[in-house]
Amino acid sequence: MDRLELDRASNCAGTVKLPGSKSLTIRALMLAALSEGTTLLSNVLDSDDARVMLGALAQLGVSLEDLGDRRWRVVGNAPFAAREADIFVGNSGLSIRTLAAVLAFMPGAWRLHGVPRMHERPIGDLTDALAGVGAQVVFEGAAGYPPLVLRGRVPAAGGIRTRVKGAASSQFLTGLLQVGPIAAGTGDFCIEVDGDLISKPYVDMTLGLMERFGVTVRRDGYREFVIPAGSHYRSPGDYTVESDASSASYFLAAGLLGDGPVRVEGVGDTSLQGDIGFAHFLGRVGAQVQWGPDWIETRRAGPVRAFDEDFNTIPDAAMTAAVVALYADGPCRLRNIGSWRVKETDRLAAMATELRKCGAEVEEGTDWLSILPPKQVKRAEIATYDDHRMAMSFSLVRFASPVVIVEPGCTAKTYPAFFDDMAKVIQ
Repeated sequence: MDRLELDRASNCAGTVKLPGSKSLTIRALMLAALSEGTTLLSNVLDSDDARVMLGALAQLGVSLEDLGDRRWRVVGNAPFAAREADIFVGNSGLSIRTLAAVLAFMPGAWRLHGVPRMHERPIGDLTDALAGVGAQVVFEGAAGYPPLVLRGRVPAAGGIRTRVKGAASSQFLTGLLQVGPIAAGTGDFCIEVDGDLISKPYVDMTLGLMERFGVTVRRDGYREFVIPAGSHYRSPGDYTVESDASSASYFLAAGLLGDGPVRVEGVGDTSLQGDIGFAHFLGRVGAQVQWGPDWIETRRAGPVRAFDEDFNTIPDAAMTAAVVALYADGPCRLRNIGSWRVKETDRLAAMATELRKCGAEVEEGTDWLSILPPKQVKRAEIATYDDHRMAMSFSLVRFASPVVIVEPGCTAKTYPAFFDDMAKVIQ
């Protein structure tokens, strides 16, 4: 489908069972592959990004069995059986950063490449950290960008220390943390973060999941992390992937914009995912929010209030907030979102362009957006830039005006059934 026309919606109410978290699915697949024993993973996300990781692990010789109903059996096998592989990562930033870190400590030669946009997304901060501990990295095009070839090193005796910049993406640190037990050898594996770390809740998620798989990391805030010598992953047996908190943001926002109540199931106040912070944001701008251990519910409690917020910790859900700004009672500002520049598209430029189509006055800075909502939201045809979050965020325009989403199939990256699930609660 090239275009999806969405009629204006008058109300939104109901319950949605969300798919598994992309972030947790990809992390859990890799940790299960690195663990001693067999892991049964449930609620595994079925999407383009998850298939990228499943395909990569299969190429590396990991035993995977699809049990149906979003359940997978993974037999741990580290070091991997393969000694070379040419791996296509699509546009999955988390997959390539996870794989690059792990394969840097697997003997063999590994080529990683993706779609054209992936070859514009920087990975140099990570490969610099890997080169600093002995991995050989060759870039086929521009230095610091995929495609690249890694020649992995065998973990040496004694401890290892490396540094990684924290400002561009927390996924670089996540990759290094996850490979820590493999890389450490007979000594501690120490990672020092250079500068301020972006998206800290995603690092907390990584650490929480590593603990479920038997590895506890010592830390000094977000400045230094130490994987102790002798650490190794052990299968927890069964692990159920939480539902996706980033995907929850669209439905929770719909509960505010469409009066509600809308309840999302599979994620709640005990979640490992930082994007549940978006529900707190909604509570500050006009929603009534209720919580349970595995559900969140929103409804309108008043007009949408103007906001000026720092979204450094929840950059993905911040895209939903930018569209919510169309409904606000005054000018809004989103700060500390510079990471949008290196995502599936340049999200700062794309968001500014498409919000203007809806009638908003938008100013765009290096790491911020200022949005003056229109008196009346215009009917618009929204370009999605092959970015799943552009499509899902701008679907919320329909609470003010009909809207056309161009290339809606891009949601397959993380949520293939998104428009079907939203249609179930639209009234």
